[in-house]
Amino acid sequence: MIRNSFKKIKLWLVATVIIVSSITLVAFDDSVNFEIAKNLDIYYTLFRELNLYYVDETKPGDLIKKSIDAMLNSLDPYTVYIPESQMEDFRFMTTGQYGGVGALIREDGDYIVITEPYEGFPAQKNDIRAGDVILAVDGLSIKGKSTSEVSELLKGQPKTKINLKLKRPGITEPIEKTIEREEIKIDAVQYYGVVSDSIGYINLSSFTESSYIEVKNALTKLKENAAVKYLIFDLRRNPGGLLIEAVNITNLFVSKSETIVSTKGKVKDWDKVYTGMMTPIAPEIPIVVLVNSGSASASEIVSGAIQDLDRGVVIGQRTFGKGLVQTTRPLSYNAKLKVTTAKYYTPSGRCIQALDYTHRNPDGSVGKVPDSLVTPFKTKNGRIVYDGGGVTPDINVEVEQFSNIKASLFAKNLIFDFATQYTIQHQSIPEITKFTITDEIYEQFINFLKDKDFDYQSESEENLKTLMQTAKEEKYYDLVKNEVEILKTKLAHDKNKDLQVFKEEIKQSVFQEIASRYYFQKGRIKALLISDPVIKEAIAVLQDKTKYNLVLSGQSTNK
Repeated sequence: MIRNSFKKIKLWLVATVIIVSSITLVAFDDSVNFEIAKNLDIYYTLFRELNLYYVDETKPGDLIKKSIDAMLNSLDPYTVYIPESQMEDFRFMTTGQYGGVGALIREDGDYIVITEPYEGFPAQKNDIRAGDVILAVDGLSIKGKSTSEVSELLKGQPKTKINLKLKRPGITEPIEKTIEREEIKIDAVQYYGVVSDSIGYINLSSFTESSYIEVKNALTKLKENAAVKYLIFDLRRNPGGLLIEAVNITNLFVSKSETIVSTKGKVKDWDKVYTGMMTPIAPEIPIVVLVNSGSASASEIVSGAIQDLDRGVVIGQRTFGKGLVQTTRPLSYNAKLKVTTAKYYTPSGRCIQALDYTHRNPDGSVGKVPDSLVTPFKTKNGRIVYDGGGVTPDINVEVEQFSNIKASLFAKNLIFDFATQYTIQHQSIPEITKFTITDEIYEQFINFLKDKDFDYQSESEENLKTLMQTAKEEKYYDLVKNEVEILKTKLAHDKNKDLQVFKEEIKQSVFQEIASRYYFQKGRIKALLISDPVIKEAIAVLQDKTKYNLVLSGQSTNK
């Protein structure tokens, strides 16, 4: 059986050598062709000997996959091999579509819990709720299985049925649901609406095949509301996606034939300048683009173009810094290679790639582009912008870090669990703008926590612990032991006190979690917007025409 496998592998490798050699004759000289052929032959002979003589049984497919992954990992994290078995996940990344029940899940001890059903899809329509624990899928216990394993069980062809055995908090006996899978299409525009009297808002979560149409439709509907005179375009936490969608979306706001982005790579015939191809539908509306460290790739194309063309104000935090373009190439047996083929450049000519994968450190790690190599560029109005590290906002708004107690509550999923209990006790809540976490509800939350473990260390306690360790290593501890113990006692955190000190911060998170239980993804976003400091800054800038124009003229400093 092994030898038959090797006959097939050898035929594949020989064919690969022939194909590679024939292709590369055009692109490379004879020495490179020889190196490719020689090393493929070495790889085949090594693989044959390893599988024939290694002491234990091997899995040829797994070995090949690992060797391919290791080879590609030496390049950059975006060049990846996609086997046929993972094509469904790849399709979801590019189209936002997959066959399944439509719910987010996470591990919860030995089992998997539903964290958020998507509104309008099978899970939600069959009354599967956030907090439900999955015990079995089609009679198969999922105890000990990972989220990826359970995700594969939940996915499948539309119109096929699946049986779920669930444990619902507040109900003693397990419940069973038979659900018919559907084609799940997650909207790229998760929410749009009006956040102030005359300011529209669009939240874009990804750049899939329908993103341009969704943004265009949302923008058109907002424009139909005569009171909407300004726009906030939220690209925070948007990891990117299809380049052409970024170009088309930018074209909604900039003139036809305006350069939006250009790409340059090894294959010069593939180098391209992307310009606006359509008449924009909102060429003059004042716009603020929101970004943060989770905004990458296509998000940076849009925000970089808006900034370079002085078309709008960028607010938030520095973006991720992914200036690389990938192309998908077909492989044998329905597999694909997603390979980095170019770098992209914003209209001013800058590449915002933050990490230098070409010049790795001696230990193999990847460093950021050094400040000495960062180059200034000019926007259309002559403002100075820089390459080499993401898009720097025109106005920087730092988001406060979680307090230690809030981080602990999240880590232990206690805010999530309280929201589950709250929804059991309350069939409905008012609309988002009329619902608040009252002191009474917050007191219920504190009572809920009384028998829960969510210990943590404050930053002061952590620093004191480091100081004590250093003092012991340097043999000073005995000299200051009494003082240190007194300080340790004074700094010891009090959870009940912290629940009051950080009350408003914690209430906001409880509010958002409860809102999502009744109004799903749109509810979570609407709840977040109410207290979002970046949104408040964006509204203030749009309502202050003088400040808005000063930023675009380069006369206002980055906050």
